[in-house]
Amino acid sequence: MKRSACLIFNPVAGQGDSDQDLAMIRAILEPEIDLDIQLTTEDSCTDDLARQAIERGVDLIIASGGDGTLSETATAVVGTDVPFGIISRGTANAFAHALGIPDTVDAACKVILQGVTRTVDVAYCNGHPMVLLAGIGFEADAVERADREAKNRFGILAYILAGVQELRAMENFDVEIETEDKIIKATAAAVTVANAAPSTSILAQGPAGIIVDDGLLDLTIVAPANRASAIAAAFHLFQTASTGNAAERNDIGYLRAKQFKIKTDPPQKVVVDGEILGTTPVEIHCVPAGLKIFVPSVEEEKLPEKLEGLPNLIVEEKEKENG
Repeated sequence: MKRSACLIFNPVAGQGDSDQDLAMIRAILEPEIDLDIQLTTEDSCTDDLARQAIERGVDLIIASGGDGTLSETATAVVGTDVPFGIISRGTANAFAHALGIPDTVDAACKVILQGVTRTVDVAYCNGHPMVLLAGIGFEADAVERADREAKNRFGILAYILAGVQELRAMENFDVEIETEDKIIKATAAAVTVANAAPSTSILAQGPAGIIVDDGLLDLTIVAPANRASAIAAAFHLFQTASTGNAAERNDIGYLRAKQFKIKTDPPQKVVVDGEILGTTPVEIHCVPAGLKIFVPSVEEEKLPEKLEGLPNLIVEEKEKENG
């Protein structure tokens, strides 16, 4: 008997041809999975669509769209034993990158068909689901500046261009951060709280090596004195993401905790998983092992390898030993 799945599909996500994407998804998945396809609209709530499908008894939930669509759909799946599949078609596709899931439609579908799952943490920010991160201050301003028209035109470059523009108006703010065991007061230009984050989310890379199933959230504070320091801090965070070494600059701080209460003066915009949520204050808490998600099998992962060009190269394939 085929498995059943509800596919939550956002037809306006990304820059590709949504009709073509949906046709490809159906061609790959429908031979093995009965699909109940639900198209999102401006008026629909993706989490409600997923909850209704779970109540109908589907075996799995699949979301296809940008990080916002994935995050909203995940809300209905958190705390259930229903596996969650993602087919990323957004501008950044940060959640897929953070978990090593391909961001091409055909490869993502094949991950779902393989059936390998991993249980990861999720979080809530002021009651709103968060699978990736919350950005306060600079990042939220940059995301707001990168509107849909810019993303359709420039893709991921829209975020970079918006960030460069925001540097001109960058202002520090006072922040108070409360964890389970301490209260921290500082001045910052950006505060980022991450549950999961790819290396491209550089403002989350203070501690480096963000772990998606440790039951903790990772907070990074960036407090440059001027625009030149901001550029230097951003480059340093890019290096921490690349090398896996934690940040060492005095204008970058970081810590891990199960939950954070964050106040700012003046109030700052907050972006959660790529969508503007509102303004501070915020309360963010982790839900350990809250989501079962389809991921590539270890055997299928291609590790980097280069042998071509070596002098007198000979490569012989060995037969696999039984047992």
